[in-house]
Amino acid sequence: MEIEIREMTETKGSFILKNSSPAIANALRRTMLNDIPKMAIDKVEFHLGPIMMDDKEYESVTPLFDEIVAHRLGMVPVPTDHKLFTFQDKCVCGGEGCPGCTIMYSLNKIGPCTLLSGDMMPLGDPSLAVKDQFIPIVELTDGQAVLIYATAVMGIAKNHVKWQAAFGVGYKYFPIVTINEKKAGDQSVLNCANVCPKDVYEVKNGKLRVKNATNCGMCRECEVASGGEVTVTADDKNFVFKFETDGSLTAKQVLDKALEILSKRSEEAFANIG
Repeated sequence: MEIEIREMTETKGSFILKNSSPAIANALRRTMLNDIPKMAIDKVEFHLGPIMMDDKEYESVTPLFDEIVAHRLGMVPVPTDHKLFTFQDKCVCGGEGCPGCTIMYSLNKIGPCTLLSGDMMPLGDPSLAVKDQFIPIVELTDGQAVLIYATAVMGIAKNHVKWQAAFGVGYKYFPIVTINEKKAGDQSVLNCANVCPKDVYEVKNGKLRVKNATNCGMCRECEVASGGEVTVTADDKNFVFKFETDGSLTAKQVLDKALEILSKRSEEAFANIG
């Protein structure tokens, strides 16, 4: 099995899985979706009663139920470092909560304003501040205020979607596009460059050429337009992957962790067989 990176940014990745099988491709996809550990808000504490600030009393209330505010906080992408944090049940603190398994944030805001994800202040390490600063949480009107403490812990998407690091993970068989060279200059074949919705083809020196086969969505409009002089087939040993992340982990970290998990599972499986 080999991986050829096509694109890898902070929140988006694309690669080609080579010399593999549909079973391995699907296992990798499911691992990226369900099994990547990440931090997310799991516990939220709201201050009850009036809040005094600048010699003025504010009402500790919002237009939304506390449960909805807590849910929205849970969906905010929290920075995750697998070298710094572990699962609570595997932590040396025994699950009580410590800097090795939890991150605590405070939100202290008075209205009128919009409470944003950027208002989540990490208690301790400032590098743990939320990267996406402009996710709206709730509107506060004049006279309203919030004092919230939110605790993030490690989890996986199998248990709750708030711990899902990768989204839109999909793959397709690697397209094999073949052009009959003897007919590559015919008008019907040249028309494939116009009918293709994925910009797979180009016309060069009066002949149709494949510009980017990996873009092919296998709609086979080119086969119809060319009268069969252009054919599209699928390679079931190579796969084109695309995915995005929520920002809690980079695309590279998600892929590396998924491969690490798959490798470990394979070693354990072979050990059990032996």
